[in-house]
Amino acid sequence: MRVWRTRTLMRLTGTVSSGLGRAHVFMAQEHYQTQFKSILENEAWPGTLNVRVAGEDLAAYVALRNLSGVDTLDIDDEIRSNASMIDVSEISPFRVRGFLREGRSFGGASAFQATICSNEQELACAILIPDLTRHVDVVEVIAIEFLRGTLEIADGDVVSLNLG
Repeated sequence: MRVWRTRTLMRLTGTVSSGLGRAHVFMAQEHYQTQFKSILENEAWPGTLNVRVAGEDLAAYVALRNLSGVDTLDIDDEIRSNASMIDVSEISPFRVRGFLREGRSFGGASAFQATICSNEQELACAILIPDLTRHVDVVEVIAIEFLRGTLEIADGDVVSLNLG
């Protein structure tokens, strides 16, 4: 199991939740997988783990969204204000380029290397922020492993994501 060896610049703690079950369609695209190799040093598992955040963790996630250029227009003013005060100057996103295939558009995203921690285990992963997403309080996590199985986690379990 690969773990990035960096200092923690930001920590997000949240609750594992089920998604819409559509991430595998995007994650399986060769164009994305080629780019994920440069971020994760291997192909990503064809799916994402959803982690729901609230409070200070949501403000930190909004700060990452802002760094990615993704607007969070419908977020509470207090969260938006708190997010604007979070220093993300040392956090560097990886750009995941979108593409067109057979007349269908696959959007771009920003990715941030991180480590996911649960049950005294930690694994290398990346936080993926799609340019177009309906999620405001849900962090999408990618990794080379099937995180639910490897970390033995289920909906409702608490995990931490450490960005370095």
